[in-house]
Amino acid sequence: MEGNSSSGAFPPSPRFTVADVTVVVAYFVLNLAVGIWASCRVNRNTLSGYFLAGKNIAWWPIGASLFASSEGSGLFIGLAGTGAAGGIAVAGFEWNATYVLLALAWVYVPVYISSGIVTMPEYLQRRFGGERIRVYLSVLSLLLSVFTKISTDLYSGALFVQVCLGWNLYLSTVLMLAVTAVYTIAGGLAAVIYTDALQTCVMIVGAVILAVMAFDKIGGYRNLEEAYLNAVPSTIIPNTSCHRPRPDALHLFQEPGSDDLPWTGMTFGLSVLATWYWCTDQVIVQRSLSARDLNHAKAGSILASCLKMLPMIVIIMPGMISRILYPDAVGCVDPDECARVCGATVGCSNIAYPKLVIELMPSGLRGLMIVVMMAALMSSLTSIFNSSSTLFTMDIWRRIRREANEKELLLVGRTVTVVLVVVSVVWIPILQSSSSGQLYIYIQSVTSYLAPPVTAVFLLAVFWKRANEQGAFWGLMMGLAVGLIRMSLDFTHPKPRCGTLDDRPSLVKDVHYLHFAAILCLLTAAIVVAISLLSRPPAKSQVESMTWWTLRPERPLSSPPLSVPKPLPENSPSGTAKEESPERQTWNGACGPPTVKSEIPTTEALGDRVPSPFWARVCCLNAILLMCVNVFFYAYFA
Repeated sequence: MEGNSSSGAFPPSPRFTVADVTVVVAYFVLNLAVGIWASCRVNRNTLSGYFLAGKNIAWWPIGASLFASSEGSGLFIGLAGTGAAGGIAVAGFEWNATYVLLALAWVYVPVYISSGIVTMPEYLQRRFGGERIRVYLSVLSLLLSVFTKISTDLYSGALFVQVCLGWNLYLSTVLMLAVTAVYTIAGGLAAVIYTDALQTCVMIVGAVILAVMAFDKIGGYRNLEEAYLNAVPSTIIPNTSCHRPRPDALHLFQEPGSDDLPWTGMTFGLSVLATWYWCTDQVIVQRSLSARDLNHAKAGSILASCLKMLPMIVIIMPGMISRILYPDAVGCVDPDECARVCGATVGCSNIAYPKLVIELMPSGLRGLMIVVMMAALMSSLTSIFNSSSTLFTMDIWRRIRREANEKELLLVGRTVTVVLVVVSVVWIPILQSSSSGQLYIYIQSVTSYLAPPVTAVFLLAVFWKRANEQGAFWGLMMGLAVGLIRMSLDFTHPKPRCGTLDDRPSLVKDVHYLHFAAILCLLTAAIVVAISLLSRPPAKSQVESMTWWTLRPERPLSSPPLSVPKPLPENSPSGTAKEESPERQTWNGACGPPTVKSEIPTTEALGDRVPSPFWARVCCLNAILLMCVNVFFYAYFA
């Protein structure tokens, strides 16, 4: 593949045929039809209809949307690229999701439902009181959406189109945005979730077809390790070893001292990041809060966990195969050669997946893979756009304009999407030159510096009743300060190129970003605990129904309306219920519905939405089976 060393532009592919164009057009027509159909299913002119899809979504679109939202084009490009550069260890990011997705449905969602919230910052405000934590978390979530989600998905989607069609990177970006924004702004969460379900099917089918063809090209899985270890580019840098693939590329757990993905970081630091993403991030939690009842939320998490087992085979290993087949392009290490191949001097592993598509897929199927990447990009961006507009509207704009009516809030929610897009496009040039050309490493490293304090505060808010506002706020502030110091050092002291002296500060060179995430989470937790113990305990209203230990077992664990009436006091006649043992209450909350129904008045008939005891236990059994399968895969590839 030839390229322009100054712009990194690729020539148009002569193999993109009429059949490919037909497949792409047919997909967009179908996608638009599904979006319109989904939009008509709920009232988009109410806050509940627009932001939470009327709280009437079944388990299967929730599970598909959870998977599609996390598996955007950034992960297709990023996972395959990191797999090409370092092997299968990056699969830990996907498989670790099993446990935190189950924690989301069994632990966090009941707490969020009990507290009657719509956004994550709103939960912290109700749990701790005051508004400064809510505003801070809203702003931080929006920044993380721009720097680690929207910009990376835009860049990776545009990169894919650039490699396949030879279009300019920024032209490709604008086209991606134009297609994506239409039904997101118009349709709300319902359109996002149902189109995500369609796009999940498209992604899985296309990725499986490409994986089968890639394995067939190298003679099957049995030849993968040997061929990968011999995938060395013809142009190397003398007296260095950076052109050689990792000898432990087919091992999930790498040495603790590894500068790539050490098993200690993948076990502890990654768990911190995964808890933030799956249990406290608005994009993910908003889908679970739109469920018909808690059983649907649980089943959705189980489906998403099952789907997250697939990327190892259909994305990461094909990325490794791409390096085997095209070592000079995907595995280049010489800066001049890399600039010629992909326009980036720090490496070209990001082109592993699109390169495979262009070279292996026949006419028609190549169009299908273009559709796959479009689907991945659109599913991720639409989810982020909807959730970000929810955050800004509900947590920031309502603070600025307390008298704003529902029509104004809906207009603001649609408008903020445009602003986020513009900022994300501006950030793309910085992203292009970061993290040794590995997009996925960039995403995870930035998250490691900003997200761990949020994880610590949410864990203590849910599980420690003594945590208060002073401790949470100063824990977040000090954690942010430490994280920003490390992030600034990372950007000002990038990883040296192959063959040059590594003179980075010790904090950057010797402390892996995943290890730093675990340390930062513990530091924040210690600060929150210390300050909370030294100050007044939270008020009873800030603990009741706001923690795992204070859930009301008599309340139906199903989604409340957007505007939730206050629960009746415990001494109210309709709030009384037969006392149960703590053990029985815990079992009811985890693997069954409450045994006593409340007569708390609401604006909708919750009686029809009380989870079924039978399906609650089916969900528990499936969750246990899923964890067993996950442990087996970890053991097999460790």
